[in-house]
Amino acid sequence: MTSRSVTIVGAGQSGLQLAIGLLEQGFSVTVVSDRTGDEIAAGRVSSSQCMFDEALTHERRLGLDFWGEVCPDVDGISVAVPLPPQDGGNGGFAINWAARLERSAQSVDQRVKMPRFIEEFISRGGEFVVHTATVDDLERYSTESDLVIVAAGKGEIAKLFCRDAERSVLDGPQRALALTYVHGMRAREDFSTVGFNMLPGIGEYFSFPALTTSGPCDIMVFEAAIGGPMDRWTPGISAEQHLETSLGVLRDFLPWEAERCESVSLTDDLGVLAGRLTPTVRRPVATLLSGTPVLGMADVVVLNDPLTGQGSNNASKCAASYLDSIVARGDRAFDAEFQQSTFEKYWEYAQYVTAFTNSMLAPPPPHVLELLGAAGSAPELASRFVEGFNNPTTLFDWFTDPDEARKVLDTSYASSR
Repeated sequence: MTSRSVTIVGAGQSGLQLAIGLLEQGFSVTVVSDRTGDEIAAGRVSSSQCMFDEALTHERRLGLDFWGEVCPDVDGISVAVPLPPQDGGNGGFAINWAARLERSAQSVDQRVKMPRFIEEFISRGGEFVVHTATVDDLERYSTESDLVIVAAGKGEIAKLFCRDAERSVLDGPQRALALTYVHGMRAREDFSTVGFNMLPGIGEYFSFPALTTSGPCDIMVFEAAIGGPMDRWTPGISAEQHLETSLGVLRDFLPWEAERCESVSLTDDLGVLAGRLTPTVRRPVATLLSGTPVLGMADVVVLNDPLTGQGSNNASKCAASYLDSIVARGDRAFDAEFQQSTFEKYWEYAQYVTAFTNSMLAPPPPHVLELLGAAGSAPELASRFVEGFNNPTTLFDWFTDPDEARKVLDTSYASSR
């Protein structure tokens, strides 16, 4: 058993998962949060958080699978690209297929999950402090703990972590984002999916079943091209206006999805969210005025657009990677070199998630549309793409490189003859 101590600022997926993992390894762990569990439960939704099997496995290993019997399964992924109007649109599809995941995904509202994780952390011996941490507090934590980790992606302390210009290829928001949590969406007839709809030049829309504070629900996620015809959510509108805006977008651009939503209602007035973010990779080690390094994690240092649904998956995998590195360090100092190498180990994976997500934000190149089109008649190809959401490294290089894509397409076409 170790007597080493760690302070983690932030009580989200990454911070709490890492904290509980460290407790299991004998560390003394303090988590600092700006909200209590009850305040999180009573607050606004913060994400869509569809987690795939590899990320969920990290939770299971720590005994954190509390919703397996009550959370609706997400059994697969469906992809739809409508025909443009000049090619017979208004209901016709250029691409329209669905494929099952090898193991189901799951989305638990963070207003449900984080309070339960906080309870578990405290019950296992962790110290939970409710306080809005400042940079001065980080100085104090660094004298009281062997390692300080920042897992809170907003506020004053997040600004300590500078943008990495070499790894950040985008310099502004790429989409206007909107989340809408609803009851009453008609289920798909075959199996539940992340229903991914691409409207080239306009935006994207996807939905999937989830568990929220009032029970099973569906989450609608809109990704509107900024300034385009889907970019309709204005600041200050009511929750009902947000819902009507969401339904109006479906009626205008995705009538097949609007049909599933004829009887929907909001889960609650705080079940909506709209905004924009700039995908950014930041330098993972910040140096305090005292010269002490602190380590950033998850969204603090690698923030991706939600388009590929990787945020909570990244958070879980970052926590698992950091846990391995911290435990393997033994009794050696958690110095700046260690902190940088800890991030680099995680970046070996996260770089592929970032590249995949950024590529999906760009207009789809011909080889991507051809791959997605061919998947409709090639089940092995469809499954290969779908499993890429579980582990995006498996999409490289065949999904991102036109030459490699051609090899896969040739094989798919040959096997379908």
